Amino acid sequence: MTADKIRELVAQMTLEEKAAMCSGADFWHTEAVERLGIPASMVSDGPHGLRKQDDQADHLGVNESIKAVCFPAGCGTAASFNRELLKEMGKTLGNECQAEGVSVILGPAVNIKRSPLCGRNFEYYSEDPLVASEMAGALIHGIQSKNVGTSIKHFLANNQETRRMSCDSRVDERTLNEIYLAAFEGAVKKEKPWTVMCSYNKINGTYAAQNHQYLTETLRDKWGFEGYVMSDWGAVNNRVEDLKAGLDLEMPGCMGVNDKIIVGAVISGELDESVVDEAVERILNIVYRYEENRDKSAVFDRDKDHETARKVAEETIVLLKNENVLPLSDGQKVAFIGKYAKTPRYQGGGSSHINSHKITSALDAAAGISNVVYAQGFDDVEDKTDEKLLAEAVETARSADVAVIFAGLPDKFESEGFDRRHMAMPDCQNELIEKIAEVQPNTVVVLHNGSPVEMPWADKVKGIVEAYLGGQAVGGAVCDILFGKVNPSAKLPETFPLRLEDNPSYLSYIGEGDMVEYREGIFVGYRYYDKKKMDVLFPFGYGLSYTTFEYSNLTVDKEQMKDTDTLRVTVDVTNTGSVTGKEVVQLYVADKESTVIRPVKELRDFAKVELEPGETKTVTFTLDKRAFAYYSVKIHDWHVESGEFDILIGKSSRDIVLTKNVTVESTVQLPFVYTTDTTIGDVKHDPKAWALAQELFKGEIFGALETSENEAASEAISDEMNAAMEEYLPLRGPISFTGKVTMADVQALVDKLNALEE
Repeated sequence: MTADKIRELVAQMTLEEKAAMCSGADFWHTEAVERLGIPASMVSDGPHGLRKQDDQADHLGVNESIKAVCFPAGCGTAASFNRELLKEMGKTLGNECQAEGVSVILGPAVNIKRSPLCGRNFEYYSEDPLVASEMAGALIHGIQSKNVGTSIKHFLANNQETRRMSCDSRVDERTLNEIYLAAFEGAVKKEKPWTVMCSYNKINGTYAAQNHQYLTETLRDKWGFEGYVMSDWGAVNNRVEDLKAGLDLEMPGCMGVNDKIIVGAVISGELDESVVDEAVERILNIVYRYEENRDKSAVFDRDKDHETARKVAEETIVLLKNENVLPLSDGQKVAFIGKYAKTPRYQGGGSSHINSHKITSALDAAAGISNVVYAQGFDDVEDKTDEKLLAEAVETARSADVAVIFAGLPDKFESEGFDRRHMAMPDCQNELIEKIAEVQPNTVVVLHNGSPVEMPWADKVKGIVEAYLGGQAVGGAVCDILFGKVNPSAKLPETFPLRLEDNPSYLSYIGEGDMVEYREGIFVGYRYYDKKKMDVLFPFGYGLSYTTFEYSNLTVDKEQMKDTDTLRVTVDVTNTGSVTGKEVVQLYVADKESTVIRPVKELRDFAKVELEPGETKTVTFTLDKRAFAYYSVKIHDWHVESGEFDILIGKSSRDIVLTKNVTVESTVQLPFVYTTDTTIGDVKHDPKAWALAQELFKGEIFGALETSENEAASEAISDEMNAAMEEYLPLRGPISFTGKVTMADVQALVDKLNALEE
């Protein structure tokens, strides 16, 4: 339906009908207007599976939804670093939505992993905004290619579950733009999600739902978003102010309460009816975009989609350690130890919880391998060692050639609604791993978790496999990796610190009461660990393979450029091993000398390439201004400082293998306002300003100052001390030191310097 026809339809609606359209009819549907033929439209939870509910609906996964397919959670799919894979997963989800009559699936979730403690980290992609944005964009692309909408969430700065409905995220402007907004920005601009879901929390004192700066000025005016903004379930607190800010749809339904408030506000003149009209137009645009593109022939083939979930999972599993123990061979006697080998923890709790139509465990997948034995080892109902289960597991492992322990975090350790209190695994599982490693030198640990864990036993085992929360087919995917049917190719989308206390947000995470200060600023994840040169357990971007890769022939198409140019970067990657494999090529950019505080390097692009043994492929990247820029609060925009930058190609943030240097010239001069507090050193940094200062005021200020300095020089400890004192002396300094300069003299100089800037 065209925009004009939608406006005509809205013009026929009563004020009461328009107000009702601005909230859900119930938990999952928009309002219908039967007299005008306007249909209801259904939304459903996601983003890694279809959690469609009808009767007795809820938002937290308490009541049962339809049988569906659970794909790997965001923590795992981000590890694939494979945009095409996520597009295919998205197409599958989109088809499922078409088959089930769902117009919008609520996801993806791109909130930054500020701390390992966030209970909802399993849904989120990364500590890095580029990874989050690119992975989300790929999923959005796939889903919406099936004419089904997405709802990228939770906008904005929603990085904890504690007090999530009332906390105030206090984040400075630069950090918001470089880290938290950036995770949304690329996906919104490039892939144009049909809807955006706003978060519960406040951002710098204003609730997300009524934050005009971000819902309208940023989202719509700057980024060009054209869909509707919906609330997270229960995030509305002032319906009229929310509408003014740009929140179109309140979810779930308010049973008419807020509809009456909207009507009353329009009648009283508090709210312009055109604001309501615009919100309704946005909602109907999406309703009809789906209705007019319904695919009634779509079939939800759960068994077929289960196999797709397995293929996705195969690329979400990260091989963290391998001391000649993997892959396993059919001739070995292998002990599968741990409850999760039989009943895997494959998804998180809360609104994304899928009612899986079937689950493949590692034991199920290994059923055709006669020499695999099993012992439960632990129970995750409570964190208490079961001595009988432990003893059975130790004996089973002792008699095998290899022990594979399936461990991780139980549901009660991480879920929507609460944050983790620590980064440790259950004590009973750590004890199990320690005891088995004592009797079995060939021990491998497979982890099922949605966020980093401490590994006190890491040096005592030969293999570590991070399976994340790999969806309902995770057991098959893990076995494919363990037995070498599939070569692991995932990389960590987050840093695994040695301990929780190392995390940059450790001192301020969760906050005090409702006040949460993001004191670490832009230094989230590897940006912090690399700047501090801090040892980590496993770095961002890290992951092993059963083959080896070599990089060579790094080229750039220009060594000098302006910030308005683009830079073409190529690098050759060769599979130097004996098996086919996929490698994630990571491109970082480092500003070699900056006047602002910046990370050592930042990920600016990545590509995944598949190579046969001995094969070489050339990977090409194109970098624009943003690859070299930081966000300047002086101009409220992205800015590149003139200077040298390193183009870094790495296998992880800690394994840089090739470097090229380029010089970038800025085309934008940042404004500088001179004051009487401006230092002499700052004046000297601008040749024109320094020349003017010397020409106009040499005799009055700098001559007097020079005399004073000469007198003090003989008493100075060193020339360096003397130079530093002059460098940092404010322009008003000569008033105190010379007795020959007045504030009027200094102010006259300041006025002249500022006139130069104009």
